[in-house]
Amino acid sequence: MSYEVLDKIVAIADEICAGAAEGDSLGRLPDDMAKGLKDAGIIRLLQRKKYNGYEAHPREFAETVMKTASIYGSAGWVGGIVGVHPWQLAFADPRVQEEILGTDSDTWQASPYMPGGVAVPTGDGYVMNGRWQFSSGTDHCDWIFLGAMVGGADGKPLMPPQSLHVILPRTDYEIVADSWDVVGLRGTGSKDIIVENAFIPNYRVMDGGKVIDGTAAKDYGVTETLYKMPWSTMFPLGITSATIGICEGVLAAGVDYQRNRVGATGTLVKDDPYVLHALGEAASEIDAARQQLLANVDRIWDKVDRGEEIDFETRAAVRRDQARAAWRAVRAADEIFDRAGGNALRMDNALQRFWRDAHAGLHHAIHVTSTTYHAAAMASLGVEVPEGPLRVMI
Repeated sequence: MSYEVLDKIVAIADEICAGAAEGDSLGRLPDDMAKGLKDAGIIRLLQRKKYNGYEAHPREFAETVMKTASIYGSAGWVGGIVGVHPWQLAFADPRVQEEILGTDSDTWQASPYMPGGVAVPTGDGYVMNGRWQFSSGTDHCDWIFLGAMVGGADGKPLMPPQSLHVILPRTDYEIVADSWDVVGLRGTGSKDIIVENAFIPNYRVMDGGKVIDGTAAKDYGVTETLYKMPWSTMFPLGITSATIGICEGVLAAGVDYQRNRVGATGTLVKDDPYVLHALGEAASEIDAARQQLLANVDRIWDKVDRGEEIDFETRAAVRRDQARAAWRAVRAADEIFDRAGGNALRMDNALQRFWRDAHAGLHHAIHVTSTTYHAAAMASLGVEVPEGPLRVMI
């Protein structure tokens, strides 16, 4: 692992930091910041070498996203989410790979995968309609992955449900300009998407179930370890890496702010054993969250590289730990922010932005713990986990 992209991100850290307030005000990444991220290559880390990508180890991707998020949460979030899409594109139909990256290897692709639309089969493709929320970084993307359900002639989803991941060019969907006014991660520009009667040829459609269980990669015949990694390891990785990186930003901003601060008791914080204890414990918890996430991705990589099958129990355990890492880091960030006094609330204090962004990151569906913990516990006991909510995103 060369960490070439990480070094480039560090080199432009001051520029990213300087654009944070503008990003929050615009409700998207400023154009020059997006260009800086593009030039650094963060979105190409998981992209095929054939298209000027790095085919990097997922650990390198995660650590680069963490660092970016520790500078500006929204930049890291866009890097983490948009950066996963070239990974999935690598085992899509070669024709759509060439359409997207053939003439410009820096073409970004947005999402979301939530099944916000219905795709009705017709001829050699589908006609799709729907509306989706939370398309992060979408203003800077020219293509999009969208989740959909297969529909019947009446335009309603078929039963039992059949999920699809469809790929559309920018000309086939509308970005709702005023749909992202939120408390945290403001600069991600995670706006709504509308599709009306768009035709999607079959080669731009992926079976959602096969993507998640790894069959799609097998069908395509990929040989690289990277593209045989489970979707349930790779997709959450960018999101949770960003969330933990934001919490590292809370820690760094908090320590810097407290360095010469006088607390409510009139004592310098650096002489206050109670605050120091809390800071020390929080720092350890955030680092533990980081190490847990990275160790898990290393473990799965090694298994896949040895040619081992990643069974449901293992996938569920990885998702359990990934979700737990996010919650662990954000709760530790709370301990830092809660001891920073009233001036930490001021909008010109970077600490409050990191704290808001950390909590916004925790609200992503990938960080819901209830069904994930439930499924992981059942699987560990040898109980067959039924199809349905308990298997979603595992």
